[in-house]
Amino acid sequence: MDIFDFAMEMEQDGKEYYEKLAVDTTVGGLKSIFTSLAADEQKHYETIRAIKMGMNKKMADSTVLENAKNLFEVLLRDTSIVDTMKKSLDGYEHARRIESDSVKFYENMAKQENSPDTVQILLRIANEEKKHFNIMDNLYDFTLAPQNFLAWAEFSNLKEL
Repeated sequence: MDIFDFAMEMEQDGKEYYEKLAVDTTVGGLKSIFTSLAADEQKHYETIRAIKMGMNKKMADSTVLENAKNLFEVLLRDTSIVDTMKKSLDGYEHARRIESDSVKFYENMAKQENSPDTVQILLRIANEEKKHFNIMDNLYDFTLAPQNFLAWAEFSNLKEL
């Protein structure tokens, strides 16, 4: 399997994973984010396919990060959603690993590529994958936030007044 086939398969798997997360959630805002992430993965698939076929395809910028910012504003106001999100915590962690691996993969592909145009596109995909990672990282952290508070172990030696 050549590297472009592998990249296309990876993007297709990512798309299917985000579509599954979208189906599994009952939170409308999360469903929207996962659907947008799946659309981005499809866009990456089509871009990689165009590169493989020797076409110079321009890639539109992703808007998923801006949409996610709006989602987090809503989530901060409705903390009852956190219990629903906890059911997907392992899924968020898995998505973080996938996105992290994707960033490394595209950065390595860019290092091996000779065409400056292709390098630029691969680095743009890597940057979009970083945005995807940040979204999933924030979802993960937000879901765990109620468990994280100041009275952790490093503060256990402080006495209350």
